[in-house]
Amino acid sequence: MKILTEIWRRVTATQPAPSSTVVLATAALAAFIVAAPRLWPITRHAITLVHEGSHAGVAVLTGRRLAGIRLHSDTSGLTVSVGRPRGAGMVATAAAGYLGPGVLGLGAAWLTSQGHAVAVLWVLLLLLAGVLVQIRNWFGLWSVLVTGAALLAVTWWASPRWQSATAYAITWFLLLGATRPVIELLNHHGGGSDADLLARLTRVPALVWVLVLGAATIATAVLGGSLLLAARAA
Repeated sequence: MKILTEIWRRVTATQPAPSSTVVLATAALAAFIVAAPRLWPITRHAITLVHEGSHAGVAVLTGRRLAGIRLHSDTSGLTVSVGRPRGAGMVATAAAGYLGPGVLGLGAAWLTSQGHAVAVLWVLLLLLAGVLVQIRNWFGLWSVLVTGAALLAVTWWASPRWQSATAYAITWFLLLGATRPVIELLNHHGGGSDADLLARLTRVPALVWVLVLGAATIATAVLGGSLLLAARAA
């Protein structure tokens, strides 16, 4: 009970807004990680994790039965759900993958703007636990466990100052990182992408879906970034 009480205290605690230097430095770090050709193939695994977790979460919310999640070393992933092959639930499930990182980043930005930067880390841990029970391959299991261990270490042992900075960096990464896979989709849609699946489900061309998903991820990045910048201390 003492551990649960301590966790709840940390989750509900508020932190002062970081300095402008911290906010801008974490934004620059996230932008560099997303843009760097050698770093992106590594850090993209985190976006894929959120991508597949978003498919899974929306599948469950729309009444589909989740059959498992796989994460692969080439940064691809697969989420299998069982239910009606067409309809609004399937469309929402298919669209959720590319929208998920940006939406999660926007939610994290709102929490941090309210002084709950550390709560972002605990929410991410909770979401990782939900993904963990659905993982169906060894690489996916390893990816989730390593990510979860890193988050747990920060939430439990790092100082509040470093916890807050980490939450800002992760939030910026989700907001900015959500846009790059959609940009890459412009050159790679055709046959097996989520945009192609949406095209088959709705009879709306895949390119239109790519543009819609791109506009949505850019919008979440702008809105989330505005919240983060507005919350900074003088």
